[in-house]
Amino acid sequence: MGRGKIEIKRIENTTNRQVTFCKRRNGLLKKAYELSVLCDAEVALIVFSSRGRLYEYANNSVRATIEKYKKACTDSSNTGSVAEANVQFYQQESSKLRRQIRELQNSNRHILGEAISSMSFKDLKSLEGRLERGISRIRSKKNEMLFAEIEFMQKREMELQNHNNYLRAKIAENERIQQQQEQQEEQQIKQQMNLMPVAARAASESNMPPAQSYDHRSFLPVTLMDTSHHYSRPDQTVEVQEKRKETRLSLPALFLYSNISVVAIKLLMYM
Repeated sequence: MGRGKIEIKRIENTTNRQVTFCKRRNGLLKKAYELSVLCDAEVALIVFSSRGRLYEYANNSVRATIEKYKKACTDSSNTGSVAEANVQFYQQESSKLRRQIRELQNSNRHILGEAISSMSFKDLKSLEGRLERGISRIRSKKNEMLFAEIEFMQKREMELQNHNNYLRAKIAENERIQQQQEQQEEQQIKQQMNLMPVAARAASESNMPPAQSYDHRSFLPVTLMDTSHHYSRPDQTVEVQEKRKETRLSLPALFLYSNISVVAIKLLMYM
Protein backbone atom coordinates (compact mmCIF):
# COMPACT_ATOMS: atom_id res chain seq x y z
CA MET A 1 0.00 0.00 0.00
CA GLY A 2 1.25 3.49 -0.85
CA ARG A 3 1.64 6.27 1.64
CA GLY A 4 -1.27 8.62 2.04
CA LYS A 5 -1.01 12.20 0.82
CA ILE A 6 -0.09 14.58 3.65
CA GLU A 7 -1.95 17.86 3.81
CA ILE A 8 0.42 20.80 3.76
CA LYS A 9 -0.47 23.01 6.70
CA ARG A 10 1.00 24.14 10.00
CA ILE A 11 1.39 21.34 12.55
CA GLU A 12 -0.30 22.40 15.74
CA ASN A 13 1.41 19.88 18.02
CA THR A 14 4.75 21.36 19.11
CA THR A 15 6.50 18.01 19.53
CA ASN A 16 5.34 16.71 16.16
CA ARG A 17 6.26 20.02 14.54
CA GLN A 18 9.81 19.82 15.94
CA VAL A 19 10.28 16.20 14.83
CA THR A 20 9.03 17.02 11.33
CA PHE A 21 11.35 20.03 11.15
CA CYS A 22 14.41 17.90 12.00
CA LYS A 23 13.52 15.28 9.39
CA ARG A 24 12.72 17.77 6.62
CA ARG A 25 15.83 19.85 7.43
CA ASN A 26 18.14 16.85 7.09
CA GLY A 27 16.49 15.89 3.80
CA LEU A 28 16.86 19.45 2.49
CA LEU A 29 20.57 19.56 3.39
CA LYS A 30 21.09 16.18 1.70
CA LYS A 31 19.36 17.35 -1.49
CA ALA A 32 21.46 20.54 -1.54
CA TYR A 33 24.65 18.46 -1.24
CA GLU A 34 23.56 16.09 -4.02
CA LEU A 35 22.69 19.03 -6.28
CA SER A 36 26.12 20.62 -5.77
CA VAL A 37 27.97 17.34 -6.46
CA LEU A 38 25.94 15.97 -9.36
CA CYS A 39 25.43 19.23 -11.25
CA ASP A 40 28.58 21.11 -10.12
CA ALA A 41 26.33 23.91 -8.89
CA GLU A 42 27.20 26.54 -6.33
CA VAL A 43 24.66 26.05 -3.55
CA ALA A 44 24.15 28.02 -0.35
CA LEU A 45 21.38 27.09 2.07
CA ILE A 46 20.27 29.12 5.11
CA VAL A 47 17.54 27.84 7.46
CA PHE A 48 16.24 29.38 10.70
CA SER A 49 14.10 27.29 13.02
CA SER A 50 10.97 28.59 14.77
CA ARG A 51 13.14 29.22 17.81
CA GLY A 52 15.62 31.29 15.79
CA ARG A 53 18.37 28.69 15.50
CA LEU A 54 20.53 28.93 12.34
CA TYR A 55 21.26 26.00 10.02
CA GLU A 56 23.34 26.55 6.87
CA TYR A 57 25.10 24.64 4.08
CA ALA A 58 27.35 25.77 1.22
CA ASN A 59 29.67 23.84 -1.06
CA ASN A 60 32.09 26.82 -1.19
CA SER A 61 31.20 29.56 1.26
CA VAL A 62 27.89 31.05 2.29
CA ARG A 63 29.36 34.56 2.44
CA ALA A 64 30.98 34.28 -1.02
CA THR A 65 27.74 32.97 -2.48
CA ILE A 66 25.78 35.82 -0.94
CA GLU A 67 28.24 38.37 -2.29
CA LYS A 68 27.97 36.83 -5.70
CA TYR A 69 24.20 37.00 -5.40
CA LYS A 70 24.35 40.67 -4.41
CA LYS A 71 26.65 41.48 -7.32
CA ALA A 72 24.29 39.73 -9.72
CA CYS A 73 21.29 41.61 -8.32
CA THR A 74 22.80 45.14 -8.00
CA ASP A 75 21.14 46.35 -11.16
CA SER A 76 17.67 44.88 -11.07
CA SER A 77 16.64 46.97 -14.08
CA ASN A 78 19.37 45.37 -16.26
CA THR A 79 17.88 42.12 -17.59
CA GLY A 80 21.24 40.94 -18.91
CA SER A 81 23.03 40.98 -15.55
CA VAL A 82 22.60 37.23 -15.05
CA ALA A 83 23.87 36.48 -18.55
CA GLU A 84 26.87 38.74 -18.00
CA ALA A 85 27.62 36.97 -14.75
CA ASN A 86 27.50 33.64 -16.55
CA VAL A 87 29.82 34.91 -19.28
CA GLN A 88 32.26 36.18 -16.67
CA PHE A 89 32.16 32.84 -14.88
CA TYR A 90 32.87 30.85 -18.04
CA GLN A 91 35.68 33.21 -18.97
CA GLN A 92 37.31 32.60 -15.61
CA GLU A 93 36.89 28.86 -16.01
CA SER A 94 38.37 28.89 -19.51
CA SER A 95 41.38 30.93 -18.38
CA LYS A 96 41.90 28.47 -15.53
CA LEU A 97 41.81 25.52 -17.94
CA ARG A 98 44.24 27.23 -20.34
CA ARG A 99 46.65 27.80 -17.48
CA GLN A 100 46.47 24.14 -16.50
CA ILE A 101 47.11 23.10 -20.12
CA ARG A 102 50.19 25.33 -20.30
CA GLU A 103 51.52 23.87 -17.07
CA LEU A 104 51.05 20.32 -18.34
CA GLN A 105 52.76 21.15 -21.64
CA ASN A 106 55.72 22.70 -19.82
CA SER A 107 55.92 19.64 -17.55
CA ASN A 108 56.02 17.33 -20.57
CA ARG A 109 58.76 19.40 -22.21
CA HIS A 110 60.77 19.37 -18.99
CA ILE A 111 60.49 15.56 -18.84
CA LEU A 112 61.88 15.42 -22.40
CA GLY A 113 64.77 17.69 -21.40
CA GLU A 114 63.44 20.72 -23.27
CA ALA A 115 62.97 24.30 -22.04
CA ILE A 116 64.97 23.71 -18.84
CA SER A 117 67.15 26.81 -19.11
CA SER A 118 64.65 28.90 -17.16
CA MET A 119 64.27 26.32 -14.35
CA SER A 120 65.81 26.88 -10.95
CA PHE A 121 68.12 24.46 -9.16
CA LYS A 122 65.29 23.32 -6.92
CA ASP A 123 63.02 22.64 -9.88
CA LEU A 124 65.78 20.73 -11.67
CA LYS A 125 66.43 18.64 -8.56
CA SER A 126 62.73 17.84 -8.27
CA LEU A 127 62.57 16.94 -11.97
CA GLU A 128 65.61 14.69 -11.60
CA GLY A 129 64.00 12.85 -8.71
CA ARG A 130 60.80 12.36 -10.68
CA LEU A 131 62.71 11.01 -13.66
CA GLU A 132 64.76 8.62 -11.50
CA ARG A 133 61.62 7.28 -9.85
CA GLY A 134 59.99 6.87 -13.25
CA ILE A 135 63.05 5.08 -14.68
CA SER A 136 63.15 2.81 -11.63
CA ARG A 137 59.50 1.84 -12.13
CA ILE A 138 60.08 1.29 -15.84
CA ARG A 139 63.10 -0.96 -15.20
CA SER A 140 61.23 -2.89 -12.56
CA LYS A 141 58.34 -3.52 -14.94
CA LYS A 142 60.74 -4.44 -17.76
CA ASN A 143 62.60 -6.96 -15.55
CA GLU A 144 59.31 -8.41 -14.39
CA MET A 145 58.16 -8.97 -17.97
CA LEU A 146 61.59 -10.36 -18.91
CA PHE A 147 61.56 -12.87 -16.05
CA ALA A 148 58.03 -13.91 -16.96
CA GLU A 149 59.12 -14.47 -20.57
CA ILE A 150 62.17 -16.49 -19.46
CA GLU A 151 60.01 -18.62 -17.19
CA PHE A 152 57.56 -19.24 -20.01
CA MET A 153 60.37 -20.23 -22.40
CA GLN A 154 61.90 -22.61 -19.82
CA LYS A 155 58.52 -24.20 -19.29
CA ARG A 156 58.08 -24.52 -23.04
CA GLU A 157 61.55 -26.08 -23.34
CA MET A 158 60.70 -28.69 -20.71
CA GLU A 159 57.46 -29.51 -22.52
CA LEU A 160 59.32 -29.95 -25.82
CA GLN A 161 61.97 -32.15 -24.19
CA ASN A 162 59.31 -34.33 -22.60
CA HIS A 163 57.51 -34.63 -25.93
CA ASN A 164 60.80 -35.48 -27.68
CA ASN A 165 61.58 -38.18 -25.10
CA TYR A 166 58.09 -39.57 -25.55
CA LEU A 167 58.53 -39.76 -29.32
CA ARG A 168 61.93 -41.46 -28.96
CA ALA A 169 60.48 -44.01 -26.56
CA LYS A 170 57.60 -44.61 -28.95
CA ILE A 171 59.97 -45.15 -31.90
CA ALA A 172 62.16 -47.53 -29.86
CA GLU A 173 59.09 -49.47 -28.78
CA ASN A 174 57.86 -49.76 -32.37
CA GLU A 175 61.29 -51.00 -33.52
CA ARG A 176 61.39 -53.54 -30.69
CA ILE A 177 57.89 -54.79 -31.56
CA GLN A 178 58.87 -55.05 -35.24
CA GLN A 179 62.00 -57.06 -34.38
CA GLN A 180 59.95 -59.38 -32.17
CA GLN A 181 57.45 -59.89 -34.97
CA GLU A 182 60.24 -60.70 -37.45
CA GLN A 183 61.80 -63.17 -35.00
CA GLN A 184 58.42 -64.79 -34.40
CA GLU A 185 57.85 -65.13 -38.14
CA GLU A 186 61.29 -66.73 -38.60
CA GLN A 187 60.61 -69.15 -35.75
CA GLN A 188 57.23 -70.05 -37.23
CA ILE A 189 58.83 -70.73 -40.63
CA LYS A 190 61.50 -72.93 -39.01
CA GLN A 191 58.86 -74.82 -37.03
CA GLN A 192 56.81 -75.37 -40.16
CA MET A 193 59.88 -76.66 -42.01
CA ASN A 194 60.69 -79.01 -39.13
CA LEU A 195 57.13 -80.27 -38.94
CA MET A 196 56.88 -80.79 -42.73
CA PRO A 197 56.92 -84.56 -43.68
CA VAL A 198 59.87 -85.99 -45.53
CA ALA A 199 57.77 -86.79 -48.60
CA ALA A 200 56.49 -83.21 -48.78
CA ARG A 201 60.04 -81.86 -48.53
CA ALA A 202 61.17 -84.24 -51.25
CA ALA A 203 58.28 -83.12 -53.41
CA SER A 204 59.15 -79.48 -52.82
CA GLU A 205 62.77 -80.23 -53.70
CA SER A 206 61.69 -82.14 -56.82
CA ASN A 207 59.90 -79.02 -58.02
CA MET A 208 63.28 -77.34 -58.34
CA PRO A 209 64.79 -77.36 -61.88
CA PRO A 210 67.21 -80.33 -62.33
CA ALA A 211 70.89 -79.74 -62.89
CA GLN A 212 71.94 -79.96 -66.54
CA SER A 213 74.08 -82.93 -67.54
CA TYR A 214 77.00 -82.43 -69.94
CA ASP A 215 78.45 -84.84 -72.44
CA HIS A 216 82.11 -85.64 -71.59
CA ARG A 217 83.07 -85.70 -75.21
CA SER A 218 81.63 -82.45 -76.47
CA PHE A 219 81.31 -80.46 -73.18
CA LEU A 220 77.77 -79.47 -74.27
CA PRO A 221 74.53 -79.97 -72.39
CA VAL A 222 72.74 -83.11 -73.32
CA THR A 223 69.53 -81.15 -73.69
CA LEU A 224 71.19 -78.98 -76.32
CA MET A 225 72.09 -82.07 -78.33
CA ASP A 226 68.55 -83.35 -78.11
CA THR A 227 66.82 -82.19 -81.24
CA SER A 228 63.38 -82.68 -79.74
CA HIS A 229 64.07 -80.37 -76.77
CA HIS A 230 63.37 -77.10 -78.52
CA TYR A 231 60.67 -76.02 -80.90
CA SER A 232 58.36 -79.01 -80.54
CA ARG A 233 55.34 -77.10 -81.70
CA PRO A 234 54.03 -77.94 -85.16
CA ASP A 235 53.85 -74.27 -86.15
CA GLN A 236 57.60 -73.59 -86.00
CA THR A 237 58.92 -71.03 -88.46
CA VAL A 238 61.47 -71.36 -91.24
CA GLU A 239 64.02 -69.44 -89.21
CA VAL A 240 63.81 -71.96 -86.37
CA GLN A 241 64.25 -74.86 -88.81
CA GLU A 242 67.34 -73.22 -90.31
CA LYS A 243 68.87 -72.75 -86.87
CA ARG A 244 68.24 -76.43 -86.12
CA LYS A 245 70.01 -77.44 -89.36
CA GLU A 246 72.98 -75.23 -88.46
CA THR A 247 73.14 -76.90 -85.03
CA ARG A 248 73.07 -80.38 -86.60
CA LEU A 249 75.81 -79.45 -89.06
CA SER A 250 78.05 -78.05 -86.32
CA LEU A 251 77.77 -81.10 -84.07
CA PRO A 252 80.33 -83.29 -86.03
CA ALA A 253 82.82 -80.46 -85.93
CA LEU A 254 82.37 -80.18 -82.17
CA PHE A 255 82.85 -83.94 -81.78
CA LEU A 256 86.01 -83.76 -83.90
CA TYR A 257 87.36 -80.88 -81.84
CA SER A 258 86.70 -82.75 -78.60
CA ASN A 259 88.46 -85.94 -79.91
CA ILE A 260 91.52 -83.93 -80.99
CA SER A 261 91.64 -82.34 -77.52
CA VAL A 262 91.58 -85.77 -75.84
CA VAL A 263 94.41 -87.07 -78.10
CA ALA A 264 96.50 -83.97 -77.38
CA ILE A 265 96.08 -84.43 -73.64
CA LYS A 266 97.15 -88.09 -73.86
CA LEU A 267 100.27 -87.19 -75.89
CA LEU A 268 101.24 -84.61 -73.27
CA MET A 269 100.86 -87.20 -70.53
CA TYR A 270 103.22 -89.69 -72.28
CA MET A 271 105.91 -87.11 -73.05
